[in-house]
Amino acid sequence: MATVMVVDDSTYFRLKLKMVLESLGHQVIGEATDGKKAALLYEKIKPDLVTMDISMPNVNGIEGVQLIMEKYPDAVIIMVSAMGQKHHVLEAMKLGAKHFILKPMHEETVKKVLDKVLY
Repeated sequence: MATVMVVDDSTYFRLKLKMVLESLGHQVIGEATDGKKAALLYEKIKPDLVTMDISMPNVNGIEGVQLIMEKYPDAVIIMVSAMGQKHHVLEAMKLGAKHFILKPMHEETVKKVLDKVLY
């Protein structure tokens, strides 16, 4: 079981992802709505895993990855993106993100990605 922080500006998507993660046996210990809030919360709770949406207002997911990785280079971050954001996903992975999940997400896809980055 991993502790997870879910970062997305959509309340609906955070709830949906939280349900999927919990059904897979993980514990969501924090949620944030932009990259800056994610970086501040990461420092307090230090989760095993972060799911980070790319498109968010204020501080986007790319900047959020950068903020977290600067202080915590071993952080495990999975990007969550819509189709057509491939260049943003690649940029985030260059900054240290470990993998990505495409929206709309499916439980089996989430499980496969988590198995790759956590075990």
